[in-house]
Amino acid sequence: MPKPPADADLETLLGAVRACRACAGELPLGPRPVVQASASARILIVGQAPGLRVHTSGIPWDDQSGERLRSWMGVDKETFYDASRIAIIPMGYCYPGRGNGGDLPPRRECAQLWLDQLLARMPQITLTLLIGQYAQQHFLGRNRKASLTETVSAWTQYAPHYLPLPHPSPRNQPWFKRHPWFEQELIPVLRARVQALSDPMPVPSGTRMKALASQHGEHIDEQKNCGKKYPD
Repeated sequence: MPKPPADADLETLLGAVRACRACAGELPLGPRPVVQASASARILIVGQAPGLRVHTSGIPWDDQSGERLRSWMGVDKETFYDASRIAIIPMGYCYPGRGNGGDLPPRRECAQLWLDQLLARMPQITLTLLIGQYAQQHFLGRNRKASLTETVSAWTQYAPHYLPLPHPSPRNQPWFKRHPWFEQELIPVLRARVQALSDPMPVPSGTRMKALASQHGEHIDEQKNCGKKYPD
C-alpha cells in the first residue's frame, strides 16, 4: 500500500485512507473506509466503527444510532454531514463483522496507520465527542475511569476539549433509563457547545498551517503516554 508523502495535505491523506487495504483479508465484507473530515472543522466525532448499514451506504452514522446522536447534538442532517463543520473519524474505518454479542471491536490498524496524521491536519478541532469505550480509552488514557458510566459521569473533568458519551445505539436504552442525569445534565451542555462551534473556521495556509499541525503533533505525542489504547 503506497504511503502519502509526509507533507501531504488533508485531501490527499483522505484519499489514501479511503484506498487503504491494510486489513482487507480480515474484513468479512472487504474494506470500505467511512470517514468525514475537513481542515476547517471545529467538532470531531470519534465512535467505534461502521455498522453493516453504514458499510452498505458509505454514509457515517446513517442509522438509528445516528438519528439519536444528531438529536443529542441538536443538529440536522445538513449540518451533521457538512465536513467543513463536523469531522467524523471512528476508531475503525471499516465494518469489522459480527461477533457473539454484536459487532466486533474496531480494527487497530486504522488508528495506528492514520489517526495521528489526520488529527495533525485538523488544527481547528475544539471539541471532540468520544463515543464509547474505545474512543475514550484512546484519547483519555489513564485519565479514563474504571467504567464507561463513571467516565461519562465525570465529563466535567474532560471538558471543554472532550465530552465522553455512551453509544447512542437503541440497544443502550436500558442504560439511558438507569441514568436520567445524562440527558438532564450533559445533553444541554453538549447542545450548547455544538451550537457555539457549528460554524467552520477559516483554514490557515502556508507557514501558519504547518505551525498549527506541528503544535497538534506535539499534543498527540503527549497523548501517547497516557495509557493503553485498547482493552486487552
